[in-house]
Amino acid sequence: MDYREVVSVYEELDKTTKRLEKTRILSDFLKKVPKNDLQEIIYLMEGRIFPQKDERKIGFSFRYMIKAISVSSGESFEKIEKLFNKKGDLGLVAEEVMKNKKQKTLHSKKLIVKDVVDNIRKLATLEGKGTVDKKVGLVTELLGNGDNLEDKYVVKTVLENLRVGVSEGIVRDAIASAFNVSSDEVEKAGDYTADYGEVAVLAKDKKLKKVGLKPGRPFKLMLALPAENPEAIFKDLGKLVQFEYKLDGFRMTIHFDGKNYNLFTRRLENVTMQFPDVISIVKKHVKGKSYIIDCEAVGYDVKSKKYLPFQNISQRIKRKYHIEEMAKKFPVELNVFDVIYHNGKNLMEKSLRERREILEGMIKEEKREIVLTKKLITDDGKEVQKFFNNALENSMEGLMAKNYEGPYTPGRYVKGWMKLKNVLEPLDVAIVKAYWGEGKRANMLTSYGVAISKDGDLKEIGKVSTGIKEKDAPLTYWKMTQLLKPLILKTKGKEVEVKPKIVIEIAYEEIQKSPTSSSGWSTRFPRCLRLREDKSVKEISTIEDVKRIHDLQKKK
Repeated sequence: MDYREVVSVYEELDKTTKRLEKTRILSDFLKKVPKNDLQEIIYLMEGRIFPQKDERKIGFSFRYMIKAISVSSGESFEKIEKLFNKKGDLGLVAEEVMKNKKQKTLHSKKLIVKDVVDNIRKLATLEGKGTVDKKVGLVTELLGNGDNLEDKYVVKTVLENLRVGVSEGIVRDAIASAFNVSSDEVEKAGDYTADYGEVAVLAKDKKLKKVGLKPGRPFKLMLALPAENPEAIFKDLGKLVQFEYKLDGFRMTIHFDGKNYNLFTRRLENVTMQFPDVISIVKKHVKGKSYIIDCEAVGYDVKSKKYLPFQNISQRIKRKYHIEEMAKKFPVELNVFDVIYHNGKNLMEKSLRERREILEGMIKEEKREIVLTKKLITDDGKEVQKFFNNALENSMEGLMAKNYEGPYTPGRYVKGWMKLKNVLEPLDVAIVKAYWGEGKRANMLTSYGVAISKDGDLKEIGKVSTGIKEKDAPLTYWKMTQLLKPLILKTKGKEVEVKPKIVIEIAYEEIQKSPTSSSGWSTRFPRCLRLREDKSVKEISTIEDVKRIHDLQKKK
């Protein structure tokens, strides 16, 4: 398929903000896409090259792209850089300068989807001497073969900065509409595979019903909604509810297919290599010919054996070297709370009561290695309050509440699971701006403009500058600067605009209405609690979350 057809759809999508219209545009296009291009077309529409569960990274910096545009257009690096500082979007820069290319690639040919995808995927595989020139060469080849509009979207795709307003929900509904299947079927298959490209092909072939849970393949996890109080929990979940301690660790699913073990985070990252200690634990303490268990991995202090905040063990998630040393320095205890697959059977449709019974028969508990989450099954609000107080006294975050007869529903915030905390719920926000410090902090980004989500678009909710230390802390100004500097899109004095990739959790005194912020809201006395490496920008707090918390604080 010609890449120009994809570009025409991008342009149409970019001209409307209406969800139904975007769904119609994408659906009409998918009906015309040849089957052998369909999977890649879905990825391109999502603004990616690999499926969500694929951990490969394109790894192409803005400076590399400036060089590629310069080589392809014949314009100087300095001119491209100046235009970038003015426009803040290298896709728009490419569109402008490629109108009058000074050099035409010898033997240039029409861009097709396969060539675009293949070249960009190769960027993730190149290593060693001469890598930069090879990477720039691959992008330059695409830019040389495309027209200026095609070049605009090649650049945006390589830099993972598409922004044509296609959310996961739009992709789901477009697939359903294009191939005359139900959105629920598409969503279920998407939850099981974490790959809407694969789902689109299955939908076209009318094979969605064949998709099932499979150990070794990550899937979307069940998520919890916040609760106001125990009364609200019983109202939403029914009279008999299972309550569990809510721990400050990170979510991990452990897969065993009978031969191989795989560990996945809630972001679908495979962290098997980083946690060899976890494999040793489950080999000793978990029974089953095959299984998938859901748990919270909680760090603890080697000497005191006391639980540690998530931030202390978060550095293990992306660690590639000195893994054994890190495992000894920052050990984890597995707090297991669910089983989703056991001995060849998908247990998602079974009730929590049945799943917990199976789970309790699988786990041989040993403190500071693997335990079952502490639970209370009750319909009594007074018992809940007592259990809640005990949780807080034991340094827990609060309680999880689960429908005792409910199924495991992946990928959604549904009223099957809820969470109860003692304070106003923290917000997960994306950093969209940062500011250089002064004096001895002049070379560090020390405050951050943050945003929440409104129908997939990012809307600012204020600026955070406290809660981060200069040194000797899990999260420092220097670490934040290292994370944010490669993401800088535009500079204006001390302010920089950054690509929204970093998520932090913030606390605050209260939420206020604000006529000056793009979200219409602001936080009073915000402070950074921690870096949320386990969350993507798609999972940040929403306008609806903020309104709900605002209404709750008024009641309090």
